[in-house]
Amino acid sequence: MLGEYVIKMDYQRMYAQRIGGKSFGTDTRIYKFEKIKRARRAFEQANPAIEVINLGVGEHDGLAPREVRDALAVGLGDLRNRGYADNGILEFQRAAAKYLNCILGTQFPEDDDAAKYVMHGIGSKGILSLLPSVLINPGDITLMTVPGYPVLGTHAKYLGGKVVNLPLTESNKFLPDLSTLEERVGEIECNENGKVKMCCVNYPNNPTGADANLEFWQKLADIANKMGFMVVHDAAYTGLNFKGNKPTSILQANGGLDCGIGVYSMSKAFNMISYRLAFVASNPGIIAAYGNVKDNSDSGQSLFIQRAGIVALEHPKFTDRIRSKYERRLSTLVEVLNNHGFNAKMPDGTFFLYARAPTGTTNGKKFANAEEASQYILTQQGISTVPWDDAGAYIRFSATFDAGEAQGILEGEPASDDKIFRKLDDRLSKLNLVFS
Repeated sequence: MLGEYVIKMDYQRMYAQRIGGKSFGTDTRIYKFEKIKRARRAFEQANPAIEVINLGVGEHDGLAPREVRDALAVGLGDLRNRGYADNGILEFQRAAAKYLNCILGTQFPEDDDAAKYVMHGIGSKGILSLLPSVLINPGDITLMTVPGYPVLGTHAKYLGGKVVNLPLTESNKFLPDLSTLEERVGEIECNENGKVKMCCVNYPNNPTGADANLEFWQKLADIANKMGFMVVHDAAYTGLNFKGNKPTSILQANGGLDCGIGVYSMSKAFNMISYRLAFVASNPGIIAAYGNVKDNSDSGQSLFIQRAGIVALEHPKFTDRIRSKYERRLSTLVEVLNNHGFNAKMPDGTFFLYARAPTGTTNGKKFANAEEASQYILTQQGISTVPWDDAGAYIRFSATFDAGEAQGILEGEPASDDKIFRKLDDRLSKLNLVFS
């Protein structure tokens, strides 16, 4: 009987060091996202009649465009889609190349040669997790901006690589300091006794909402080509650019295709989160190497999902409609937060707003960091946010809250948003936050 089976293997002894070795599963620390979940559950249990205002979620509250959903439904019954996708279909690669040429002004081939420059992945997370296997040997160095999405760096370390963080500070508009980067790379290689092989940057940026202009990309491309490392542009939020700004990319810079790798997500631009579809664009050498690693890692995203993705890529205006919702929501969110002492500013892009955390309350309570402030705001008034203490104490507010109505409308519905903002304004007024 299985219930009587006694496990004799010492699994703690067998765990790989990359996930903690003998200490795996024994760490008693509670990480911030688990703390947020626990605090939210506690608030809901103590206040069953009060709904949490979730400004911490990083997922769209709406559905994918109807045309995409219709294509998916048809594709499910199409015999062409019954098999493995492997490294993808040419139709998707051509559509992705054409899409980049449309939004960035690049000149990727849109015929059969598109497959040399573009390849799909099972979400941008999947692509970022595979790229270190293309470039990183033990001892090689990856530069990662912080705060940020750690997946590429985590997998680089799995392979015996090293990660060095580049802080994003408000004084430098939440961009890595390129004025000292060349010198810094030399110092890092000397101190770490290794070669910088990758630099991962994310713009528009999660969590800061900052964006990078073409001048930034050109400077970074010049440094990367001179110092001999690849720039991985995590471009997941491309298209969600505000203030009338157009999307930018390392791929637009002179020499950018030589040193640049762009990773583009269908989740953010087209509300296609659960479809798990993305693509990577670079020079033929990098794409061939990525394809080799990918072919030994997965069997490709479903063909019917890729064909639904083609419909999205053929309609960049879908993203314009989605962007209008978040630009409207974030503009109002700035006003509400600033009414209660925050010094919030409209972000350049994404659906996130990043603001300095309060330092306490008028009744004398003090917060040592953003995590304490975020926990207090949640436990006291049911407002869920995400704290970041990597480069100063900041709180990230997301405009992807569920407004409850109009989930099938890409632009959302202002009246539904206003109900949420009135509740938020009322609850913030009861916190009496102070900022020093």
